[in-house]
Amino acid sequence: MGKSLLIGAVMLGAITAFLSVVCLPSVALAVGNPHVAEALDHAKEAVAHGKQGHADVLVKHAQEGLKHAEAAQKDMKNPHLAEGVKGLKEAVEHGKAGHADVATKAAESAIMHLSEVK
Repeated sequence: MGKSLLIGAVMLGAITAFLSVVCLPSVALAVGNPHVAEALDHAKEAVAHGKQGHADVLVKHAQEGLKHAEAAQKDMKNPHLAEGVKGLKEAVEHGKAGHADVATKAAESAIMHLSEVK
């Protein structure tokens, strides 16, 4: 009985070690820069409100997302992050002009790019 317990413990340790090596790098990538995650969340909110025609609320979320995206740029240089910032700036500009449909497309572009930031 003692030997099978020891073998079970060793196998559990080996499985745990294997999963740590395989899974942790992907978790680290998913977490990434917290500012990028916040920018992405706000961009998604901007799109949701833009699709409802709420240009004013879209602008608020796009501006907040832009703050986070620009803060992330201080920590990293990434072409997708730069394009995400560009999309959010366009979303703010068009949203302020009351063009919810154009602003929504710009925010969707920002989402696409921010999702690619590693």
